[in-house]
Amino acid sequence: MLHRPGAELKRLTPRNNDQLLFDSIPWVDRAQVEHDAFAEVLRSRDVEVLLLADTLNTALTDPRARSAAVDAAVDRRRLGNELADALRSHLSTVDSATLADVMMAGMTFEELPAAEGASLVRRMHHPHDFVVDPLPNLLFTRDSSVWIADRVALASLAMPARRRETALLDLIYAYHPRFRAAGRAYGAHSAPVEGGDVLLLAPGVLAIGVGERTTPAGAESLARSAFSDGLAHTVLAVPIVQDRATMHLDTVCTMVDTDAVVMYPAVRDTLQAYPLRPNGSEGVVVDGPVPFLNAAAEAMGIERLRVIDTGLDPVTAEREQWDDGNNTLAVAPGVVVAYERNVETNARLEDAGIEVLRIGGSELGTGRGGPRCMSCPVSRSSLTSSR
Repeated sequence: MLHRPGAELKRLTPRNNDQLLFDSIPWVDRAQVEHDAFAEVLRSRDVEVLLLADTLNTALTDPRARSAAVDAAVDRRRLGNELADALRSHLSTVDSATLADVMMAGMTFEELPAAEGASLVRRMHHPHDFVVDPLPNLLFTRDSSVWIADRVALASLAMPARRRETALLDLIYAYHPRFRAAGRAYGAHSAPVEGGDVLLLAPGVLAIGVGERTTPAGAESLARSAFSDGLAHTVLAVPIVQDRATMHLDTVCTMVDTDAVVMYPAVRDTLQAYPLRPNGSEGVVVDGPVPFLNAAAEAMGIERLRVIDTGLDPVTAEREQWDDGNNTLAVAPGVVVAYERNVETNARLEDAGIEVLRIGGSELGTGRGGPRCMSCPVSRSSLTSSR
């Protein structure tokens, strides 16, 4: 599942882009061109691409989904009863496509019909303030949900600017005909976990980053859920530095083959892991900390995990890590999608026998996310090596 950039990105201004988690203001038309090319690269490799906006529109044809969407959009605590009732009344009258647009792109006080909600809240806000906040980070579909085998784990997003994203995915998975029968592996009301922190290293082996966005409680809760459902036998909880450059585990490490990762060399020798395993009576055994690469290889049942470093020197590595050089999307063992701008990292990958499908990302990357961040794999073929 991908989300094509839309009107929500046009809501970004120098006044609000930091709050909405973007480092600069993207050129939306160019971002759409880049995203369309990304989707075509995936289709060229026989990947079925589902667009989030289309699936949301389909889900909202169900009256129950429309009611739940209105509930999610109306923040009564912030708006007060009178304006909240006015907004609810208005959203209940619009068609499904308009409601979907409001859910994604938000709504300003100016856009709410003037006859509705003549409240103090409205009078004291600027007309361009949001009565419903936009969701520009929908572009990064990896974070709001993650599929483990045939079950979906709805994320519990840590940052206020992103929390309503989960409500949209919940609607899609609950009411879209394709997903109604899908089992749930984790609930959005549990402790914070974000999909960018969840790596599927091998069948039955998960790594979960713990840092800025995912808490230790969230990692443990997801591990317990995965063990209970028989989805994993080992979960590695991996502490990462809590800052913007390393917001998720997949900003420093992603799988590129059945036995290989691309990794930021600054963390290669220091990254630790706490192995979690079921104790046989619905409890969890916690070990470690131990070196991540050793723990991963042991859990995966291989002698060692091949590591391909980001960049060729410390300065290039730092630049390309910031530009999502580690955030590759594996579409098959040994085949990854990567931003073309990370020239040195891509060359290293190819020298290691990895096929690199390059895409443009000058505008897509303004929210600090690469091809992996922009994709949420819903189902996968059986894992086989390219070698």
